[in-house]
This record gives sequence, structure tokens and C-alpha cells, in this order.
Amino acid sequence: MTGPSNTPRGERAGRPGLTWEQHLIRTEQHVDDDTPDPAPPNRATRRAQARAARRNR
Repeated sequence: MTGPSNTPRGERAGRPGLTWEQHLIRTEQHVDDDTPDPAPPNRATRRAQARAARRNR
């Protein structure tokens, strides 16, 4: 059996892309009162918002 290594290691290897942080940027826009309502967000947008909400808990 070999002795302990002189090179310290972390507990586990990092996942690829883990250091990249994704930020959803919400912007406010001025909308006149007489404009029609916008279309509801699509499935991808709803999933991204849900992921952001879970990440911020």
C-alpha cells in the first residue's frame, strides 16, 4: 500500500461548465394602455423562470 499523496486534491472533480453562471435579465418596458396584451411566455421561458426560482431559494 502506498502512502498519502503530497498533492492535495479537492473532494471531487468539478462538472464541466459549472463555473459559468447564467443570469436571466428582466427588463421593464413602457407599454401604452391601448396596446393588446402580450402572448403568454412559451414553455422554454417558463422552464427557465422556474429553474431560476429554484436556484434562488
